[in-house]
Amino acid sequence: MENMRENEIEDNMSMSPPSVGSMQIAGSNGFGHSMDFMSQSYLINRYSEIDIQVQDSSFNQEPPLPVYLKFEDVEFKVRNSQIVSKNPVKTMMSKVSTQNNVEERNKYKKILKGITGSIGPGEILALMGPSGSGKTTLLSVIGGRLNNDNVKGKITYNDVPYSPALKRRIGFVPQEDVLFPQLTVEETLIFSAFLRLPTNMTKQQKYARLENTIKDLGLERCRHTKIAGGISGGERKRTSIGYEILVDPSLLLLDEPTSGLDSTSANKLLLTLQGLAKAGRTIITTIHQPSSRIFHMFSKLLLISEGSPVFYGKAKDTMEYFSSLRFVPEIPMNPAEFLLDLATGQLNDISIPQDIFKDHESTDPSAVVINYVQLKYKEILEPKEKENHKGANTPKHLQLAIQVKKEWTLSWLDQFVILYKRSFKARCMEYFDILRLVQALGIALLLGLLWWKSSINTEAELRDQVGLMFYICIFWTSTCIFGAVYVFPFEKVYLRKERKADMYRLSVYYASSTLCDMMAHVMYPTIFMLIVYFMAGFKSTAACFFLTLFTILLIAITSQGAGELFGAAVMSIQRAGMVASLILMLFLLTGGYYVQHIPKFMQWMKYMSFMYYGFRLLLKVQYSGDQLYECESEGGCRPLQTSPSFDTVNLKGGLSEVWVLLAMALCFRLLAYFCLRRRIDKRN
Repeated sequence: MENMRENEIEDNMSMSPPSVGSMQIAGSNGFGHSMDFMSQSYLINRYSEIDIQVQDSSFNQEPPLPVYLKFEDVEFKVRNSQIVSKNPVKTMMSKVSTQNNVEERNKYKKILKGITGSIGPGEILALMGPSGSGKTTLLSVIGGRLNNDNVKGKITYNDVPYSPALKRRIGFVPQEDVLFPQLTVEETLIFSAFLRLPTNMTKQQKYARLENTIKDLGLERCRHTKIAGGISGGERKRTSIGYEILVDPSLLLLDEPTSGLDSTSANKLLLTLQGLAKAGRTIITTIHQPSSRIFHMFSKLLLISEGSPVFYGKAKDTMEYFSSLRFVPEIPMNPAEFLLDLATGQLNDISIPQDIFKDHESTDPSAVVINYVQLKYKEILEPKEKENHKGANTPKHLQLAIQVKKEWTLSWLDQFVILYKRSFKARCMEYFDILRLVQALGIALLLGLLWWKSSINTEAELRDQVGLMFYICIFWTSTCIFGAVYVFPFEKVYLRKERKADMYRLSVYYASSTLCDMMAHVMYPTIFMLIVYFMAGFKSTAACFFLTLFTILLIAITSQGAGELFGAAVMSIQRAGMVASLILMLFLLTGGYYVQHIPKFMQWMKYMSFMYYGFRLLLKVQYSGDQLYECESEGGCRPLQTSPSFDTVNLKGGLSEVWVLLAMALCFRLLAYFCLRRRIDKRN
């Protein structure tokens, strides 16, 4: 069935003009696709003024798939947290008992209240409105970020509803730039290019695309500068845009791209967006209060007030429209400033029709004005836009093309190699942190001096050496748990962004992350044991040393898996640390050193503690049950197995703990992966 669909698409694509380099769009031409099937009313009313010249842009060698976006009567509501009880049982019972009650409906607050509009390739739609008006929410709904039961209305892409196939055709640039701080601008774009560009492009072509993007976005000066190393706000924003446009998204969404930029940087950024639109993209951006120069760069404008639209149409027609409603600025004013004043009901220096206050219940002039312009939108603009929607039909081949999901550009192994390299570059400063090395060396030297050439000739000396063994278990268990527990909570913002864009498989990310971190969890314990082992006077045989080192590394790797599980389960930096501390305390108490004879009804706890198995394994590796001690005592020599320190440990019992620890290390990681999938992919 899939092959039939692809063949049908290819047949339709064959009707496209063969020459892309000289392609122009003016009115009825299409982005490498025949527009003969497009209804004339759609073309005349919506895209008659689009003039796109692909050959003038170096952003792409080929234009992206055209996306004609239409949204009608879009609503979004959220549960009012101030009304809902914090008790989940009470909340559930309340939902059941008041399902059809008006009070239940009052628990929700409407953020968007019936918004309608459309936009096509080559156009920039600006979403304007005061803070809290719903601009970002609408952008997220259009981008599929809030695709749940709280969204109502109709949103189509080439007359097709949203589906996972659209993920890789939509670029989303959030207001807060989500970039790895330890990577340079060039490295950030390189990893994006090699993860997302198709496999039929050669390495040289990918680098050429990268160079073009860096040049077109004006990033040459800062290409070798780390994101956290001093690039400006404008450069950071352009890097975020480059991260998305490298893969030719058909629909580019930007949330407040000019926020925090000076007027010159903001103007340069909008010129960049104009170039991207002329290359055949559909662009929507939220913007708070643009300058007059930037305002006139927008093709269309959607003005929102309190979640309801008050204007939709060409940006250049806004002043004429509100003048027809008798809202006129009394002094020379930036159009954006005038529109925001109307949207917030601020009437200073604005002439307003006085008859709108007649027969109105509200005494607040701001509320009256806002209600009036919202009502006029419903009467004048909305019917025209809905009528245009009915007469605007996207060609069949574009409807089919938008439904075909792009296959993974790379194999699992190729994605793993790229993500492993990125993880290493992003975390290498942490891996080779001088303080981390000083900690490992300092603790190792301190323990070596405190237990200098220790022996096991007496019970007291044996007890001291066993205590050192347990401390080493505690030290590396806690170090590795806390070294891993914060990884996913820290990186969740990057992970969610990239998974929403369908950049890679989640299994690839997890495997590369855990194996990359494992390097540090192996390196530092090895350096540590090379110092402690010989200073403390443990058995000086190669077999015993390597078995002891293997045991410590096994404890470290298992602890890393446990830390990843705790972090993935809660995905909160503060709560992950609290959970790790509580469980670490449980493992410490049931590890077999402080309490050997645990009551039967509590013994199940020790079997859940990998510290219990790790400590037992260390004792079995280091000591032999037939080894004699206390030879100078009155009772004569005794075997070590008779020592109270080994009451619950059979030193001749084999190394079954190895398999238990290996199983725990694997199970912790599998559970961490499934927790990560539930936390990340559930929201996509």
